Order: sequence, then C-alpha cells, then structure tokens
Amino acid sequence: MITEVTMPSMGADMTEGTIVKWLFNEGDDVNKGDKIAEVETDKTVVEMEAYSSGKLRKILISEGTMVTVGTVIAYIGDENDEIPEISSESPGKQEIDEPSTEIQVEDNNVEQVEKIEKVEVNQTETVKVNNNDNSRVKASPIARKLALEKSINIADVPGTGPGGRITKTDVENYSPQKTFAPSNSSKAISIDSSDIDLSTMRQAIARVTVKSKSTIPHYYVTHDINMTAAMSFRSQMNEILAETNEKISVNDMLLKAVTNALIKYPKWNSSYDENKLSGNASINLGVAMALEEGLIVPAIMSAENMSLSEISQSVKDLSNRARGIGGNLTQDELTKGTFGTSNLGMFGTKSFSAIIVPPNAGIIAVGKVEQKPIVQNGNIVIASIMSASMSADHRVGDGAEAAMFMSEVQSSLENPLKLI
Repeated sequence: MITEVTMPSMGADMTEGTIVKWLFNEGDDVNKGDKIAEVETDKTVVEMEAYSSGKLRKILISEGTMVTVGTVIAYIGDENDEIPEISSESPGKQEIDEPSTEIQVEDNNVEQVEKIEKVEVNQTETVKVNNNDNSRVKASPIARKLALEKSINIADVPGTGPGGRITKTDVENYSPQKTFAPSNSSKAISIDSSDIDLSTMRQAIARVTVKSKSTIPHYYVTHDINMTAAMSFRSQMNEILAETNEKISVNDMLLKAVTNALIKYPKWNSSYDENKLSGNASINLGVAMALEEGLIVPAIMSAENMSLSEISQSVKDLSNRARGIGGNLTQDELTKGTFGTSNLGMFGTKSFSAIIVPPNAGIIAVGKVEQKPIVQNGNIVIASIMSASMSADHRVGDGAEAAMFMSEVQSSLENPLKLI
C-alpha cells in the first residue's frame, strides 16, 4: 500500500519547513522510525522520521525547497504499488539560490537574455553580486533567499554554521561595517533607535509564548533548596569520574531530581486536554537551551530509565546536536517533551519564573547556587542555597499538589543519595 510522506509539524508554531537533505535515495528500503530527511524549521535542523516501512518510491520535493506543513513530499510503498498522479504544479515554495536567469527565448536571442540579466542586477543597486563567486559560498537555501530579499551580498556574511556555513540567522544579524570620522569634540552618547526586524525564530518564540500565557493559567511555587550536601556529593562524584573526563553538573542533578518527582507524581507528566488529562508513558524532560538564534527546549527522551550519569551524558549530547555538532535533533526530541526545566544560574540569575511550553503541565526554573547564612539547629551557618520556582498549569493541579511536587524535588537534592 502506498503511503504519503508529508512535511511534519515540528511544533505548534511551525507552518513551513525546508528539506535540507534526503538521507535515502529513491528505491531504497526504509523502515519505520528511520531518519529519512533533514528538515530546517524556524528554530533548527531536525531529523524527520519515517512512519511506515517499504521502498522510498518517489521523492517529490527536492533539497533546498520550502513547503508548508502537510504537503506531500514523498511516497513510501511496495515495489508494485501505483504512485498517485503528480500535479504538474510545484507543491511547495522553491528556494532560489540566486536571481533567476533561466529565460526561454526564441531563436536563442542572447542579447535579450543579457538585457534581462542587466535589469535584474540593477534592481539590487545596493549590492554587486557575482554569481560565479557566490555559487561557491557555503550557505543554506533560506540564508541565500533572505540575503537576496535584504540586498546583501551573501559572500560578505560571516558564517557560524558547521564548516563556516552561512545560516539564516547569520544573514538576519549581519550589518555592513560603518566607519565614523574621528572627532575632537567631547563624546556624545548616541542611542540606536532604528527598528529591528524579528527573525523567523524570534517570531516563532513570540507565537509560542503568547499562546502559552494566553491559554494556560499559570501559577508559581518557589522553594529555597539547601544544596550544601548536593555540592559535596557532586565534588565526590566528579573525583570518581575524573578518569573518564565526565563531569556531573548542578543542572544534571536537577534533571534527575525532577525525574524522580515526576515518577512519584505522574500527574505533572500529563497535559490538559478538554475534559481529561492526557497521560504520558515516558518522562521526556525538556531542557531550555539558549542558542545564538534564540531559545529552544529539546527533550531528553525516557529520562525515567536513566541514571544520573546517563542523564548527564544525554544532556551534553542534546546540547551539541542542538548546535549542529555531531548530528541534528530528532523530531521527537523537539516536539514530544512532557515537562520542562530552565536554568539561568550560569548567568548569575538568582531566581526567575519560566513560561510553560505547551502542552506541558509545568516547568521548573532555577537560579545560581550562592552562599547564604541560614539558621540550622538554632545556629547561624553558611549554606549553599538555590532558588527553584515551578510554573504550573492550574487546570492540571492546584497549589498544594505543586508544593508537594516541589518538596519531592527539594528532598532529592538535599539528600543526594536519592539521585543514585
């Protein structure tokens, strides 16, 4: 039976995606779950999975093409299955690397072609484009299109992607160098009041956060956690792991503590769905990551089956792939998180409240671990304290339930043997 492969939604805010690379060729055998293509979204590059098995009978969308979510991009089926008739019209929006000069001219009228090319170049007066040089520039299709729209010479843009590849964000952040004449007068402070166009990733973040705060009734529960024992435990663990070059971080311990609490209180691992709470069989723990382009929250899949060390290794791998190092994120990692975490301690933040990632029921935000005086057994002592705040969906659970959940997180961190 022939099966349609459609452009998937990699999140509630995604409306279109670009095929970066096909990982199989037409005629190859594909198994359900295989990574068949790399798809570029507003936020990152994601590996798309096959949802059926068979031969990749026909690829409809070529690499570098942007299409809307739900567009048929390929067919999978048996060798003898009949492929549906394909419309002559392109099903998506083609990304064009350079201004088109492929014009049908009767009698091979070269002069007419050259005239049209000159007109097209004159339409972008602010930049001189050398097609031959730019064709050798490593850049994503979206980056090339955006450079054309902004009249930017793609060759002038520094690339931050793998191997110096120019990304969409590089183009969005690029501005030509300006020179200023020296002045003998006293320095005057000049504030840049120019408008800033939102990147597509920032627009996506805006849509998700507005949806979250508009549709999810947030409330907040904050605990101060005594991390003194946890910090000592971490030091001992890292001494043991020194030979393997592995290190346990405060965030790793937090993730394990949250996993333990979700195992005990699985209600917070569900999501609100009209007249019921939709449960999840796995704890897919979202980890907020600040990339140069913006924020993403990929998930550690099935964290309930991982040790502290395995969680540590998984989050490092997740972080690398989110930045395009050693692979790309999978579709499930980007879309199937069940509960969120966010840590701004490394930036010196003491405490904050995070916005829930729909359709999750909650997210825990933590600040830095700092030395504070506390009263312990009637005496004032110095302890390592970390503030942790849970943003909770009031449709899923009430304040007392969130407080019990946070108490379990606190208990695991204040008694770190629970983490192993």
